[in-house]
Amino acid sequence: MAPPADKTKSYIPLSGGADDGWSNSDKATATCYCGAVQLAFPTQGPGLIDTFVCHCTDCRKITASMFASNFIISDAHLEHVRGRDLLTEFSQSKTIDSGKAMANFFCSVCGSLMYRVGEAYPGSMILRLGTVDDFNLHETRLKPRVEQYTKDRVSWLCRANGIKQAEGSAYKPKI
Repeated sequence: MAPPADKTKSYIPLSGGADDGWSNSDKATATCYCGAVQLAFPTQGPGLIDTFVCHCTDCRKITASMFASNFIISDAHLEHVRGRDLLTEFSQSKTIDSGKAMANFFCSVCGSLMYRVGEAYPGSMILRLGTVDDFNLHETRLKPRVEQYTKDRVSWLCRANGIKQAEGSAYKPKI
């Protein structure tokens, strides 16, 4: 089934184990693959801080892919709808560019990475675009603004059209 041409309307295909994802004019859900963990987040500022594609070696490794598509939400605006107690945390700083710890929160049932929290980015959480239930948001409000760590992008992958390019980190938190 092809997504509807009208990107202003929600498009939530059956994908994974949950069938209760939703979105409205200013909020939406992100759900793990099995459906045990669900988050609600804002789709505009001030809660939505930024959107980006990352080619850093950590994002490549933790996603088991060649890049990660992400968006940053203010801590105060993220709601754990269900499954907070099912999240497993793994944290390390050895390979993080800033040298500060980055904690990763996975669904303990299916293993989906739901978000990352970094000491270098206080007050914010980095969520994975692929967990967002409304697929039209991937191309509209959550479309990446920048590709970062392009110096680490594999040579066979072309740059994204119409998106700013940065060799290192493009996000500079307000501390």
